[in-house]
Amino acid sequence: MAGGLVALLDDIAALAKLAAASIDDVGAAAARASVKATGVVVDDTAVTPRYVQGLEAERELPIIKRIALGSLRNKLLIILPVIMLLSQFLPWLLTPILMVGGAYLAYEGAEKVWEAVSGHHEQEATAAVDAAQEDAVVSGAIRTDFILSAEIMVIALNEVADEPFVSRLVILIIVALLITALVYGVVALIVKMDDVGLQLSQRASSSAQRIGRGLVKAMPRVLSVLSTVGIAAMLWVGGHILLGGIDELGWHAPYDLVHHLEEAVRGVAGIGGLLAWLVNTLASALLGLVVGAVIVTVMHLIPRRRGAAAH
Repeated sequence: MAGGLVALLDDIAALAKLAAASIDDVGAAAARASVKATGVVVDDTAVTPRYVQGLEAERELPIIKRIALGSLRNKLLIILPVIMLLSQFLPWLLTPILMVGGAYLAYEGAEKVWEAVSGHHEQEATAAVDAAQEDAVVSGAIRTDFILSAEIMVIALNEVADEPFVSRLVILIIVALLITALVYGVVALIVKMDDVGLQLSQRASSSAQRIGRGLVKAMPRVLSVLSTVGIAAMLWVGGHILLGGIDELGWHAPYDLVHHLEEAVRGVAGIGGLLAWLVNTLASALLGLVVGAVIVTVMHLIPRRRGAAAH
């Protein structure tokens, strides 16, 4: 009896060690997958602040919270089940679906460029934003986030493709939670930095006041730069998705050309890696701009033709 109890305890201890090792493996894989998606995470962080520019200060955090919750729903309730099922049964469909998302990002970025060039800007958010306008802001942000989130999740999935199904599922859930918390935590910090500066400027310390005034003065410029970076990021990520997708679907020439250009500058001492990254980024952004411009042209021609036909 005692021997049986000892054997049972040994089995329990062995299972506990196995479970602990599995948790460690899952944690390491989740961290590895999250790091792999860093580039798109940076883009997501740069894109989001432009959606709250011009809004009342007290509405910024609630709107960011709504977008963050929408992002989490995107990842856990839509993207995760779809990519898990597709990766299990129809893995070849992941690339075309991602390319559709990449084309949408390219369209969004190109449309913003067209607005800046033509002067036909969408109406900016005002201090008196009603519920309908706020809902529109949140919906637009969540739509854009959906594409970026899908890219993040697919990159993470590719990184752990050799793991068993359950391990993949757990890893991707962890990645979704970590990435969402990171992105929207940083976004909240960015958009509230001017409030932090205002509080510092009202303190007794002269150094705190200087820092506070500097933050208040700098934040509009920072947000403006982030808005521009966000537009560039949509073109870059959209173009990068399209470039990789075209290659995976069998048309290798565009990707091979970019790869050849990367290799041509990679050997430059000290900055070869940076130059190679810049070549890939610029080529992806250019492709995104071209594809986005075509879609923008088509989208603007269709309403005109319908209007002409109606008359």
